[in-house]
Amino acid sequence: METKIIYFTVNGRPEQAEFPVDCPAQDVKDLFRSAAEAGPHDILKLYNPKGNIINISPGLEPNSPNSCYKLEVVAADCNSAELAGALGFDLSSMEKRLQSLEKKILIEAGETPAVVYEMKKQVDSFREKLESVEHLSWLGLFKDLSEGTHKPSPFYHKRTLRKTRDECEHVREKFLQMSSLEVSEEVKQYLKTPTFDNWQWEDAEIMVLLQVMYTDLDFIATFNIEPEVLQQFLFEVYRRYNNIPFHNFKHCFCVTQMINARTELALRYNDISPLENHHCAVAFEILEKTESNIFRNLSMDQYKRIREGIIKCILATDMTRHNEILNKFKSILPAFDFTNKDHKDVLMMILIKVSDISNEARPMEVAEPWLDCLLQEFYNQSDVEKLEGLPVTPFMDRDKVTKPSSQTGFIRFVLLPLFIELANLFPCLEQHIIDPVRKALDYYTEMEKALEREKQNRAQSENTTKSKDTSVGTQGTADSHTETEPEASKPDTQ
Repeated sequence: METKIIYFTVNGRPEQAEFPVDCPAQDVKDLFRSAAEAGPHDILKLYNPKGNIINISPGLEPNSPNSCYKLEVVAADCNSAELAGALGFDLSSMEKRLQSLEKKILIEAGETPAVVYEMKKQVDSFREKLESVEHLSWLGLFKDLSEGTHKPSPFYHKRTLRKTRDECEHVREKFLQMSSLEVSEEVKQYLKTPTFDNWQWEDAEIMVLLQVMYTDLDFIATFNIEPEVLQQFLFEVYRRYNNIPFHNFKHCFCVTQMINARTELALRYNDISPLENHHCAVAFEILEKTESNIFRNLSMDQYKRIREGIIKCILATDMTRHNEILNKFKSILPAFDFTNKDHKDVLMMILIKVSDISNEARPMEVAEPWLDCLLQEFYNQSDVEKLEGLPVTPFMDRDKVTKPSSQTGFIRFVLLPLFIELANLFPCLEQHIIDPVRKALDYYTEMEKALEREKQNRAQSENTTKSKDTSVGTQGTADSHTETEPEASKPDTQ
């Protein structure tokens, strides 16, 4: 079997990886991860001798010890204590306020009312729950009393909910340093494929790749965008994304690719697509600043057309409008006219929707971590809803939703109907978006069946154990009767 040998260094230490030319991509990444002694969620960066980042894949060009690649490990840090404060779960402050209230009542009334004792009891119970329930560890309050250190979810490893100024400035400096570097042709071509692995790239590098996309798509020339304005625009977009598991800056890249609580956003936008309206507002807030307005060299009419398109695209990603938009597209599909503005507007909304929820069309090693991120975000939201006594969103409840069950329904009733209609207009897309999604459906269907079998086996095992316990108990009673009966039947010899 033909093999490749790749020579590289890790922290100055020479290493080499040998693997078959037809080796799966994940196996190659695991080889490098093992050589670097990296954790399963650390990010690996591989650079060629010119200093350009290259993709870790079976397609790596063989080299010699004199032209080593350089492997760098970016550790995933896990410290969410500040996050709890950012979300408003400041128990210390709550307890101090309660103590102050108790003292004031004691002075004025001479005794502590039962209602205050009850409040103290609820606060103590709340703290105990946060400190003892493992799946609430994302709040940064879980205390693992068992041996070894607790490892929080790898998909929620940022220090704070909102990016700190230092974090943003560090990424900005790195982005500006890298923005003048030439991105290799290999990476440019890889960027155009649906198999692109976003997990290998840091935020600064993602901004560089977005810059490449703007150039390759001819946006810079078409909209007469100055390079420094584009860089400022990309940075402003980056810094406004929160550190959350799924809907983060990486998701934004892949796409470019809360009402029950009466939140501020819901109130501001009258419960109508609050998050999407907020995204629109933030986008145009960025464009209002001259230094980050990538459309500042356009005419007013051109800008109005672009603004209209941006608003339609962003609002189309609200899943409550999914059926409305899909049905409209299906109705015009038989007589679709590429010169008709209304038809093109609906197609534009369909394309952004497909991009928004297209993870399952990617390779499994790229798609599955995104699903884990999404479920983590859903579970986090339902945790907060439960803690605050709000109705829990059904498909976000960790007690009712499993990984495969969430996907089988979503693929069958949302993804495939949407992707099939788009492929009816563009048949060439079938191999890129429909075939992989059908494979994903088979994968999660099998996973769901396996979980169900495991559940049934566990139930049977428990029933068998209970039956044995009952049998032993009954047998014990029978044995005791057997032992005592002869004694009772003995003739009285007295």
